[in-house]
Formats: sequence, structure tokens, C-alpha cells
Amino acid sequence: ILPRCTVFITGASRGIGKAIALKAAKDGANIVIAAKTAQPHPKLLGTIYTAAEEIEAVGGKALPCIVDVRDEQQISDAVQKAVKKFGGIDILVNNASAISLTNTLDTPTKRVDLMMNVNTRVAHILHIQSPTNLNPVWFKRALLLFFVLLSAYTIAKYGMSMYVLGMAEEFKGEIAVNALWPKTAIHTAAMEMLGGPGIESQCRKVDIIADAAYSIFQKPKSFTGNFVIDENILKAEGIQNFDIYAIKPGHPLQPDFFLDEYPEAVSKKMESTGAVPEFKEEKPQPQPKPRSGAVEKTFRIVKDSLSDDIVKATQAIYLFELSGEDGGTWFLDLKSKGGNVGYGEPSDQADVVMSMSTDDFVKMFSGKLKPTMAFMSGKLKIKGNMALAIKLEKLMNQMNARL
Repeated sequence: ILPRCTVFITGASRGIGKAIALKAAKDGANIVIAAKTAQPHPKLLGTIYTAAEEIEAVGGKALPCIVDVRDEQQISDAVQKAVKKFGGIDILVNNASAISLTNTLDTPTKRVDLMMNVNTRVAHILHIQSPTNLNPVWFKRALLLFFVLLSAYTIAKYGMSMYVLGMAEEFKGEIAVNALWPKTAIHTAAMEMLGGPGIESQCRKVDIIADAAYSIFQKPKSFTGNFVIDENILKAEGIQNFDIYAIKPGHPLQPDFFLDEYPEAVSKKMESTGAVPEFKEEKPQPQPKPRSGAVEKTFRIVKDSLSDDIVKATQAIYLFELSGEDGGTWFLDLKSKGGNVGYGEPSDQADVVMSMSTDDFVKMFSGKLKPTMAFMSGKLKIKGNMALAIKLEKLMNQMNARL
């Protein structure tokens, strides 16, 4: 359906943007690669020029353009180049995004500005964007998630949602404006950053987004103002086997963070992967006696790593409510001189209470599970001072080598 069509894609040098570009290129489409990476990145693969080579290798035509979507002149130049080379633009995909999953006080103003300018700068035909989700259940016990840990990023994403709704109405009958979002985690460089080692087994390939985008491209202009979920639209196209998209077929998948599903469905899904949903009520469990296992060993190493400098820099008491073998209540006191750890309640009131399984606790302290990802997926529940919780994450990073 796309021969000789010109598709302008922001952030097309790698990841989801490049996957959409390659899918369209196989039809013989012209692809405008609008991205910032012109020189190889020390940590991320791909530039606008390597992407252009891949696009032309599968049958498409490519126009690599250096574009920072915050720069109006660079946008204008890229559009003019596209019109001059291909005669116009038929489809625009807004894929470029910026993310910072820090709490409000630890998010620099320049990072907030970056997310606002990149995520809400330009409205396109197709946004790679989550649906607007105002279901009260996500605010009942997850206020920290939306207004502390993710406040700036969430606001930026919701701003994109407003563009979709507004422009779909403004251009009704002329241009279709839709949004596309994954049902599960997608294996990209950003997900590697958030999830750490091993996260790929819980992810799907970028191909599922490319196929879903291709399906949207086939829709008439009357299909507009929709917040499309990748799996849903592909099921409507008759696809039944989604294992083809899995990095590790058969392995439980990480649910996406922003989708609006019934709490019961989310609860069952998260529990099936060992997570504890924020909104699920739990009955008190009897305290098991401490055992000499992985948790005890972890706390022993933590204790050996403590110093007056760490205590002075942290000034917090952490309480861990751990379920499973070697679980129970443990504490990390970083207020007392020299610091202290132990089984049971601390001598003073805890500033932060963290609830999770013993397996996930050990993974978190050893660097195999990032606290941010554990919290966002429901594996870690946090009560108390979030800023102090962030301090503990920094301390974990220092201890990972020993743990």
C-alpha cells in the first residue's frame, strides 16, 4: 500500500522508529529519517546514515536528515528537503521521545524542559504515545508513581494525548491523527536502561509496533482520534500467534505501565509474574523466623559496607517487609553512628517501608533488578519518603560490585 508514499519519521535512526521505517520501506516507500544521531553514539547503535543504508537495502528510498525536534529551523529544513526530493509528505510518525524517571525534586529543570519540548513539540499523523488514562484506580495508591516518580514524564505524555484528540477533531475528514502504544514492554535501548540486564526476556520485539503502525497506515481517513494498542489492532487483523514477537517465547511479559485495564485483570497478570499490584489488598502474613539464606547474606555484606560517611550522606531508616523464604521484617539503619542492619523492627521509626519478595530483594541489591523497574511493575511497594528511597537506590549502585 505504500509504494512511492513518503513517510517522515522522527527518531528513526534506531529502535521503534527504524522498525516502522523498514516495514514501510519493504513496500517501496520513501523514508525521511529525522533524528539527531549523525555520528556513532558510544553506547547506542545506529545513525541516520546506517539506518538509510538498511532502508535502501530492503527496497525503500531514504533521506537522512539531522533533526532535533526542538529546533524549528531543523524541522523546516527537513520538510523542505523531503518535498524537494520526494515531492511531498504522505505520512508523519511522531516517534522521538525523551524520558527521565526521577522524582520531582531530583529532576533538573533542563530535563523537564527537554521532555516537554520533545514529547509535545509537534503533532503528527501517528504518535507513538500512550492513551490518556484517568482511571481513578491508578491514583488510589499509585500517587507516588504518577506525581512523584513520573510526574514530568507523565505530564509530557498526556500533553501528546491532547494533541491527538485536538488535531483529530480539527482535521477531521482531511488528515487522520492517531496514537499507537504497546501492550507490553518493547525491547529498545530505553528499556535496557530502565530494566537492566535480563529485561529483554520480558519484552517483545520492535516488529510488533512496526506491524501495528503498518495496519494503521492502511485505514481510511475516517479512522482518526484513536489510541490504538498494538496487540488489539493486530488481533483484529487476524493475527493469533504473538510468540513470533517475543524475545523469549513463552516467558512472562512485562505489562506496559500506562494502559487502562480492569484492576482485576492487571492484578492477575502481575501476580502471574511474581509481582504485587499496588491496589491489591493483602492480608497480614505471620512473620517467619530469620534463616541463614540469601537475604541474611545480603544484609551481612551491606553491614560490612557501611561507614560513617554513608550514614552522614543518607540519614534514613529503611524497613523491608519481605515475603518468601528468609523473609520477614528487616531494617537498615543509616541514622545511627556507623549504621546498623538486622532482623525485626528498628529502634526508631522507619522513614521508608519497602515491601517485596525475598528473591526480588536479593536481585535488587545485587544489581539484577533496578528499583525503578521493580516499583513501576508492582514488584516493589514503597511507603514513606520517596526522596530517601531514591538515595537508597544510589547506595545500592555503590554496593553492586560486592553483592
